[in-house]
Amino acid sequence: MELNEIIQQRQAKIESLKAKGSLVYASAPSGCVTIASVTVDFQEGKKVSLCGRITAKRAHGKVNFLDLKDTTAKIQLYVKADFLNKDDLSIFEDIDIADIVSVRGELFKTHTGEPTLKVEGLEVLAKTLRPLPEKWHGLKDVELRYRQRYLDLISNEEVKKVFLQRAQIIKGIRDFLDAKSFLEVETPMMHSIPGGAAGRPFKTYHNEYGFELFMRIAPELYLKRLLVGGLDRVYEINRSFRNEGVSTKHNPEFTMLEVYQAYANYEDMMQLSEELITTVAKQATGGTKFVYQDKEIDLAVPWQRMSFAGLVKEKFGIVPEDSAELMLEKLHAKGLARDAHRLSRTQVGKVIEDLLEAEMNVNPTFVTDYFTQLSPLAQTKKDNPLISERFELYIAGMEVGNAYSELNNPLEQKRRFEEEIKDLDKTEQKIVDEDYCLALEHGMPPAGGLGIGIDRLVMLMTNQSSIRDVILFPLLRPQQE
Repeated sequence: MELNEIIQQRQAKIESLKAKGSLVYASAPSGCVTIASVTVDFQEGKKVSLCGRITAKRAHGKVNFLDLKDTTAKIQLYVKADFLNKDDLSIFEDIDIADIVSVRGELFKTHTGEPTLKVEGLEVLAKTLRPLPEKWHGLKDVELRYRQRYLDLISNEEVKKVFLQRAQIIKGIRDFLDAKSFLEVETPMMHSIPGGAAGRPFKTYHNEYGFELFMRIAPELYLKRLLVGGLDRVYEINRSFRNEGVSTKHNPEFTMLEVYQAYANYEDMMQLSEELITTVAKQATGGTKFVYQDKEIDLAVPWQRMSFAGLVKEKFGIVPEDSAELMLEKLHAKGLARDAHRLSRTQVGKVIEDLLEAEMNVNPTFVTDYFTQLSPLAQTKKDNPLISERFELYIAGMEVGNAYSELNNPLEQKRRFEEEIKDLDKTEQKIVDEDYCLALEHGMPPAGGLGIGIDRLVMLMTNQSSIRDVILFPLLRPQQE
């Protein structure tokens, strides 16, 4: 049957229901309980009211069996004319698969032992005009699943499971940090100055004040202002935005965890990373070993360490003293980054990191010894000012975290900001955050800072190869008419 014909039939049923006195799109009745609450603690003979979506309908002579589903579970409905009054029986005739209904009746078990509700009354809460996809798993247009995520969730239990696990992972992060006396805070999502990380910002405009604003690239500089203010342990599970490319690992709108701890350093952040991720993994996957894309990941601590400075010297001949131009020349000499020409130090650093990703082990690896010139917000090592106290965390070859011993010298921070701006190309817009430097002048305690990509962490723990599969509504191109 053609879709238009199905819609016309269902519109006719809406008119039929209205003629019978049904509201068709009604408010929810009081007293409905979840399906799981009656199936887990099943009591035969108990009278209950349930609400949910009809997902299947089977006729056996004068008896109809239906499946009713809510977000918690599914139950079978037993519908027979003997147990319904004339009005409800008439309403039942206009019910289709996918309709949302409320039912009331008595619980019993069939001769096969299946928990079932003998329906004694029903009401249509939302009549559907369109049917559910019959073969959702066979859809070839993957983007359609993202555009119509609501259908994806209805039709695919595995998809729903991923997002339930995502919620569990985020709750686990909160519980872990709260137990360690970290304070969850909220900082602005609209910034007057783009900063806190490398990236191209989204721009917006405030009509009342008449000035341009930027959607935040990262909350870092605001969170460190709170360290100045005496909040020694803070974290934010934040939405950040970068006006850059889309890939299996990147979405322009993404979720990050940022944690800051006064009187700590990047070594402490390594330990915090190990404890946090292993704790959350145990809750989400049942242990510290799980499979990601056919590879077993073992989170057993301590995690391996590798030196960025050592790796790039060995592979590319690059040393901390090199300018961005010289780094690029050395990459070109190795036949790499041929499409890159004039790049800033940050951009060259990103190219190098992308090249190194393929070299990472499957198990968690801390990459340390980053060049100071690639780490404008990090403290330098006491014995080598060209190397910063920083690490990036890789799991399954994917960057998951980034951490520093935070730079708290206001004069050095301002100098680095100014150097960073000189290094930018014309397409990048940035100015010195004078207010942040002013805050540092009032004294920020030495601190460790840690950022973890929530979306990528969820990808790992739910075995999803694309970031779009762990974001409910990823950014897509506008659909063509």
